[in-house]
Amino acid sequence: MVKLALVCGDGLPVSGLLTVFRNVVARFHGKPSPAEPIPADLGYSWRPDKPAFFPNGTEPDCYPPWLDVSTTLPCAGPELADELLDVRRLVARADDLDPGEKARLRQRIEALAAPYETYFSEWLDEHDTDWVVAVNMTLTDAVPVTLALHRAAARRWGGGRPGGVLFWDHDLFGSYAVHEGDERVYPPAPNEFTPLPGRHDAHRWAVVSEALRVEASGYPTPLEPVTVPNVLPAAPSEVLEDRHEEFLEQIGAVPGQPLLLVPVRVFRVKGVEISIRLFSRIREVSREQGRSEPLLLVFGDLGEDPDYTKEVLDEALHEDVLDHVRFLDGVPLQSYRGADRLWHLDEVDLLRVGAATGGGVLFTPNRPDVESVGLGPALATVAGIPSAVGDFNAFCDIYGDAFLCARLHGEGDLRGTAEKMLELMRARADDERWFAEAMRKNLGRLDSHFPVEPWRRLWDELTAVTVGTDTMDPASKDQPRK
Repeated sequence: MVKLALVCGDGLPVSGLLTVFRNVVARFHGKPSPAEPIPADLGYSWRPDKPAFFPNGTEPDCYPPWLDVSTTLPCAGPELADELLDVRRLVARADDLDPGEKARLRQRIEALAAPYETYFSEWLDEHDTDWVVAVNMTLTDAVPVTLALHRAAARRWGGGRPGGVLFWDHDLFGSYAVHEGDERVYPPAPNEFTPLPGRHDAHRWAVVSEALRVEASGYPTPLEPVTVPNVLPAAPSEVLEDRHEEFLEQIGAVPGQPLLLVPVRVFRVKGVEISIRLFSRIREVSREQGRSEPLLLVFGDLGEDPDYTKEVLDEALHEDVLDHVRFLDGVPLQSYRGADRLWHLDEVDLLRVGAATGGGVLFTPNRPDVESVGLGPALATVAGIPSAVGDFNAFCDIYGDAFLCARLHGEGDLRGTAEKMLELMRARADDERWFAEAMRKNLGRLDSHFPVEPWRRLWDELTAVTVGTDTMDPASKDQPRK
C-alpha cells in the first residue's frame, strides 16, 4: 500500500491546487490505494503573506477525514514573518545583489532551513512516507523550506529506499508574473538560490501543461518534467439533495434564481473585481429582459489578501451589487456542515447547484500571464453550463478559439459579454440543439487537453516503485534527463 504525504506551498486551507489533488486521489484510489489519512503540511508556517492563516492555519472543520494536516511550527518568533518575506524578496532580485549581500542571504537561508530539515525528516519518518507530493514548491515563496525538503528527502531516500518526492508544479517562474507593487514576487528564471527538482535520484517532476514543460526544459537541472494535465472532477448530477436545498436557503437564493460561480481565490491576479463588474451588467440586462437576476458566488477567502479584498468589496459597493454577492471564504475539499450548522459545499456540489439553477461560471483574470491553465471554463463544461471568460495567454492553447463561451476582451464590452452569457444560459434552459452540440465539442476539447492517462502512468510508476512490482520497461518509466 502506497503511503502518500502532501506538502503544498500555497499556505491556504483550500485552493484549486488542493482540489485537483483531491481529484487525483479520488480517481486513483484503487488497489493498491494510498494509505489514509494522508499527512499534509499546507505551508501555513512559511507563508506570512497569507495573514489569515499564518502561522497556525485554520479550524480543522474544513478538512476532509482523509487529510491529516500538520500544526507543527518548526520556526517561531516575532521577527519570523519579516524574515521570511525579506528572504523571498531578496531571492527574487538575486541578480542585483553584490557578493557580500549574496553571502549574507545564503546564511539567512541556512538558518531557516535547519529547523525545517529536522521537522521534515521526523515527519516523513513518523508517517513512514513512500512518496511526498510537493505542490508548487519550486516557486520561491520559501526557499529555505524547499531546501529543507530536498535535504530531508535525501536523508530518507538516499540509501536506495523505494519512494521519493514528486514535485508537482502548477506554476513556474517565467509564466507566473505576480507583482506586489512594482516588484516581481518571483524571479523570472531560476537563480543560484532556487532549489530545483532533479538534484537527487529520488526526485520526480510533473507540470500541468506543455507550456510549463517547455519553460522548465531551459532550467539548470538534469531532470526534465513530464506533463500531467490537471484531473477534472466527474460531471455532477443536477438532482439536488437535502444539503443543496439547505445551502440555497442559507444563502438567500429564491426559486428560479440562477447562481453564477467565480471559482477562484480572492487574490489580486484572479480578477474578481472584473467578475463583479460583469455580474452587475448581467443583472442589469436580466432586469431589462424580465428575467430573474442571478446571485454571484465567489469561492475565495476574504482573508487571503486583505488589501485586494477591500478593492473587491469597494467595487461591489460601487456597482450596487454587494447584497447579491456571496463570498464563500474558501471551498472545502469535501462538503460538510460546520459547528454553526451551516453547509460548506465543495467544488462538485457548487457546480451541481450552479447547473440545477440554470447558472454559469465567470472567469476573468486581470493579467494575461499568470494562469498556466485556467480551469474555470473547464469546470463549467464539466457541469454542462456556460462560462464567460476574460483574456489570458493560455486560453488559445488549452481551449481554442472554437470553444463556446462568452468572451470578454479586456473590459471594452462588459455589456456585450453579459448579453452573450445570458443568451447561452437561455439556450441551455431551452435545450437548444446548437448549444448542446457546441458543449459536446467543448467536452471533446477537454478530453484531448485534460487526458487522464498521463496521471495514470505516473501513478502506476509511483506505485510500482513502492510495492516492488516494477515490471515496466525502464525506458518508458524513467523521467527524462536532459
